[in-house]
Amino acid sequence: MFTNQRILVTGGTGSWGYELIRQLLPQQPEQIIIFSRNESSQVAMSRAFEHPALSFCIGDIRDKEALLRACEGVDYVFHLAALKHVPVCEDQPYEALKTNVIGTQNVIEAAIANHVKRVIYISTDKAANPSNFYGMTKAIGEKLIVYANLLRSKTKFVCVRGGNVLGTNGSVVHLFMNQIREKRQVRITDMEMTRFFLTLQDAITLLFKASEESIGGEIFVMTMPTCRISDLAEVLMEAIGIEADMVETGVRPGEKLHEILLTDFESTSTVVYDQEYLVILPTIDIHGLRDRYSKNAAVNFASYCSSQSLMSKEEIRSMLLRGGFLP
Repeated sequence: MFTNQRILVTGGTGSWGYELIRQLLPQQPEQIIIFSRNESSQVAMSRAFEHPALSFCIGDIRDKEALLRACEGVDYVFHLAALKHVPVCEDQPYEALKTNVIGTQNVIEAAIANHVKRVIYISTDKAANPSNFYGMTKAIGEKLIVYANLLRSKTKFVCVRGGNVLGTNGSVVHLFMNQIREKRQVRITDMEMTRFFLTLQDAITLLFKASEESIGGEIFVMTMPTCRISDLAEVLMEAIGIEADMVETGVRPGEKLHEILLTDFESTSTVVYDQEYLVILPTIDIHGLRDRYSKNAAVNFASYCSSQSLMSKEEIRSMLLRGGFLP
């Protein structure tokens, strides 16, 4: 699909970007353009890959003119750039708005102006019934991406919605491992807190699935395992071989005890794509979309919450092994 294609990745120097590039390069694209703000991160990434198909562009998605130039001649856009940390977005909502909402609008308009074939937007479970500003901005981003399919252009826009990705910058796994080794203490907001988790490899598989199968307007959701955070901490302690105290610090502003991937409202328009994926169809009428999924079965549940079907400790250990976090 990506052979001889030109691909733009916004926010491409993060953990998602590294894994995406690693899996894209064997498909022999003509060019992959990394568009991001951090010069040092781009230099480090260039040295890590040393590949002639990679090029780098300093820019901010808040700057529409820079995006318009970066999208020239591009076939696919993976929109990864965002302010992602819940406390940061709570403390600085204006900045989150400018990046996550206005920046996404800029990506849409730059892609349409340059006749990009497809834009794939990365969303989060926090966009479902959002309780914090980060989740709200990502929910608006989803709406903008879906709506963009009505703008009378040939560009197709699709969303993917995932949970916590193991191994990304600021990942709880790295945080807990450092706390266990250095402080003999793990700080947990609530012992009953649960989250959805997937590996970076699975996250990129989801991106490719949406890229290849979508016709525009869908939100692809991977059915992913759920985990009690305190169980994750215990598995890491056992693996490292260090006993640490678990200290409950209290839920932070805007933080949920349990996340959801699918709301009860969305479940009425969600279909089962296959054993691994669900597709949320929008309430707005996008030509051909409902016909495309008319033969897919509707989901048989009202919502999809991280408090359901929790992994055992052995399953958590297996997930960490698959992600490369345990020897």
